[in-house]
Amino acid sequence: MARIVITGGAGFLGSHLCDLLLGRGDEVVAIDNLSTGDISNIEHLFGRKEFTFSPRDVSDFIWVPGDVDVVMHFASPASPVDYLEKPIQTLKVGSLGTHNSLGLAKEKGAKFFIASTSEVYGDPHVHPQTEDYWGNVNPVGPRGVYDEAKRFSEAITMAYHRYHGLDTRIVRIFNTYGPRMRANDGRVVSNFIVQALRGEPLTIYGDGTQTRSFCYVDDEVNGLIALLDSDENDPVNIGNPNEFTVKELADIVVETTGSSSTVEMHPLPTDDPTQRRPDITRARKILGWEPQIQLREGVARTVDYFKTVVDH
Repeated sequence: MARIVITGGAGFLGSHLCDLLLGRGDEVVAIDNLSTGDISNIEHLFGRKEFTFSPRDVSDFIWVPGDVDVVMHFASPASPVDYLEKPIQTLKVGSLGTHNSLGLAKEKGAKFFIASTSEVYGDPHVHPQTEDYWGNVNPVGPRGVYDEAKRFSEAITMAYHRYHGLDTRIVRIFNTYGPRMRANDGRVVSNFIVQALRGEPLTIYGDGTQTRSFCYVDDEVNGLIALLDSDENDPVNIGNPNEFTVKELADIVVETTGSSSTVEMHPLPTDDPTQRRPDITRARKILGWEPQIQLREGVARTVDYFKTVVDH
């Protein structure tokens, strides 16, 4: 049994990680300031003695009493709506928050795991994206607050690994979806499902031909744990390599919900990537991991969730 600290533990991915780690017998300390996380994601865990929740901001100094075996840094706004509304907080949690989390891991002699993102590749010139691609990021564009915060977090993590000998893991997470996404978080899967359930037009930005690769949350967290348990220090892509256009996703959502919603086109936001697909060769080889849940099944499960939380 390991004692694991998860920053952002009340968030979408963080809360699913809490469930999985507790389910395999670990003890979990979740830290979250609830700026984008939600207490409802973890309240089912409050009766368990192996689970502790600490409401604090990791951009400030953090300390956890007792032994710690692993620090997993997942705290950050993670959707364009969030990080465009909270640009300074996003930069701070990617820099100061990562530094503080690394400091905790160093002091405790713990393994450190950083949640990075496919956004480090920007609007890529290489397709699909491999871990050795350095990316095409606009550092002064509106999305740069998230992209560069994550790029910095990778750099400081590797500096701690090389200089302090810290045992580190870096995951680059591609588009992930599933239960516990927020209805208003601005991500395309949740946007489409909520709009379809309400009978509203599905808003497509651009002409709908831009592509994404959608990984169901159960697959994603299984990949995260596989990386955690490995000996790999270099970045690893964890995502679904099956590529879909945004228009194809809209059609699947309308079909799954049985909605009468139409499609409404809007201008493409600044620096929005036109293609996004992971090369998961390293994950397959090093971790023995690849996703199992196809998009239609995952969307159906996510629709079932949103039916319970959305007025329609």
